[in-house]
Amino acid sequence: MTTPAALQGRTYYRKLKSDFMVGLTIAATVIALTPLFLVLGYLASKGASSVSWSFFTRMPVPVGEAGGGMANAIVGTLELVGLACLMGVPIGVGGGIYLAENRGQRLAQTIRFAADITMGLPSIVVGIFVYAVVVRPMGTFSTLAGGIALAMIMIPLVTRTTEEMVLLVPHELREAALALGVPRWRTTLLVIARTAMSGIATGVILAVARVAGETAPLLFTAFGNRFWSTSLRQPIASLTVQVYTYAISPFADWQRQAWAGALVLTAIVLALELGVRWVTRGTARTAV
Repeated sequence: MTTPAALQGRTYYRKLKSDFMVGLTIAATVIALTPLFLVLGYLASKGASSVSWSFFTRMPVPVGEAGGGMANAIVGTLELVGLACLMGVPIGVGGGIYLAENRGQRLAQTIRFAADITMGLPSIVVGIFVYAVVVRPMGTFSTLAGGIALAMIMIPLVTRTTEEMVLLVPHELREAALALGVPRWRTTLLVIARTAMSGIATGVILAVARVAGETAPLLFTAFGNRFWSTSLRQPIASLTVQVYTYAISPFADWQRQAWAGALVLTAIVLALELGVRWVTRGTARTAV
């Protein structure tokens, strides 16, 4: 028969083991977050002093001159990412819903395998591919080519994320909608997809964050432009390419602006993340 002292000892041992494991998880979290905060802190310390109103409103100045800004690159980045979203998000979300709704079909398995392979494809390979099939036939670098390259990187990420988010929706919701006589396509779009909207939006933002920081594919497609560009058939500036160009330059003022550009790019991604989370914060609760 177990004595009260033995029971107390076992309880103490279990609590000690539980506290030890909780401590390990907290330590692992701190270790994982420390590099992130170090990078962000260093980026803020180097770039904040260089961010000014002229940085957002002025164009780049000639080589060797001090001052200027990255207004064209900021607008160009937003234009490229927006164009990539227009092409990549509908295809990715639609493909993810199809994969989730037809998991056993051979076509779905083939698409899933292709998406997994494409996600691991180096971005520079995507840039070379778009250069060969879009830039060379057009005869010029262009905004359109840059948007296509970024969309190709986004599509598999959005597709696989959407599929996983749709699969997390309880099957009982589908059965309840179908039992009420709702057609399957409306059930999928208005019940299943709506319930998974918050997760899908998070996946889209992750894809946007991924492509917003890409440089290699834009070197082969959008290339860069030191002037304003409003045509989809002309080269366009982007923050990533401009930061790369300024960072490797021998001019201290350009290097200073490169840190400011990196900080602004990080702030744009953070703002997109916070904005989407604010917009979709009540979506899942409302749908359920």
